[in-house]
Amino acid sequence: MKLLAVKRSLLLGVALAAMMPLCHAEQTINLMQRGTGDMGVVVERATGSLQIIEHSSDTSLASVEGLGDLSHASVVFSRDERYAYVFGRDGGLNKVDILNASIDQRLMQAGNSIGGAISADGKLVAVSNYEPGGVRIFDSTTLELLVDIPANYGDGQTSKVVGLVDAPGNQFVFSLYEANETWIADVSDVSEPVITRFEDVGAAPYDGLISPDGRYYIAGLFGEDGLALLDLWYPEKGMRKILEGYAEHDETLPVYKMPHLEGWAIAGNLAFLPAVGQHKVLVVDTRDWTQIDSIDVIGQPVFVMARPGGRQVWVNFAVPDNKYIQIIDTEMRSVVRQLEPGPGVLHMEFSARGEEVWLSVRDEDRLDIYNTDTLERTASLPARKPSGIFFTQRAHRGGL
Repeated sequence: MKLLAVKRSLLLGVALAAMMPLCHAEQTINLMQRGTGDMGVVVERATGSLQIIEHSSDTSLASVEGLGDLSHASVVFSRDERYAYVFGRDGGLNKVDILNASIDQRLMQAGNSIGGAISADGKLVAVSNYEPGGVRIFDSTTLELLVDIPANYGDGQTSKVVGLVDAPGNQFVFSLYEANETWIADVSDVSEPVITRFEDVGAAPYDGLISPDGRYYIAGLFGEDGLALLDLWYPEKGMRKILEGYAEHDETLPVYKMPHLEGWAIAGNLAFLPAVGQHKVLVVDTRDWTQIDSIDVIGQPVFVMARPGGRQVWVNFAVPDNKYIQIIDTEMRSVVRQLEPGPGVLHMEFSARGEEVWLSVRDEDRLDIYNTDTLERTASLPARKPSGIFFTQRAHRGGL
């Protein structure tokens, strides 16, 4: 028994000795020694920088410079929440280590890009491009180019790609603006990607979203009143138009900023969507995708986003009304409160359980934080021309 105890002691000592260099290395790498679950990043568009924040105590932690043109930047996260992949308008793909507040890798992958997505297994990062049109897919660890999908259509033409989202089964879904098409790229085997094309989906699809359960992809149409719906459980049925002619009885207004379909404001069986060029939020029954109501708002909605839990929908607006936020009660289907944070409210991001929301107030170089129960501002932080706000919780949600 004594010999056995000695052997166990020796083995434990060897194991601990083997672990010590690893622990020391981790302490060297993870300078901040913190979890990432309450962290996030804010895009500072004018300076090409990223501010790293945390929302437990509503503080700014660090800033990362040198990320290029972030005038229309978007962000996705690695599954461990450590890395933020930042897609710049200049075609730059940046992999940022948010624990070390540093650029891990930067790659100029195209001339003009509009967004990106990360695959369900976290191993692939896809970028949608305006110039050259198409989608490029990279290894999320090394940023090695694995798949290049040109958006070719017609007689040698190439389209801008918009509305790129990840879908279950390591698929990416996206739309071709000039081609009036939507494609599914199945890259479960990156050596043999399978492309499924849907033609004539509607005039000028400009953005796309996917439902939280990963089943439905919707393309917004800029060239006509309506949207195009694809059921990813039954792609063989093709895409169909929904909400056709929703604005046929309304005055035609100039579009000052394209609405974004990100956020999926869903409460129960209802979806709340921005109407293109109208001062309205559309209410849709997701059981049959018919419009059942519309809600008048102060201006042209850009983001229509649901507070977690679904009781509220928060709406921001294009110019000249972009200093306002309106809050819709989803049960009453009406605006119940109007806030005026300041000029240039570009983006909103809710904490995971919805107790607070962060707003970027670009024209006053500020981030505002609101309590979603009292609807009062609880804190503000300085930021240089902030736009997109992205919390690491997105790493575990499809389509964001």
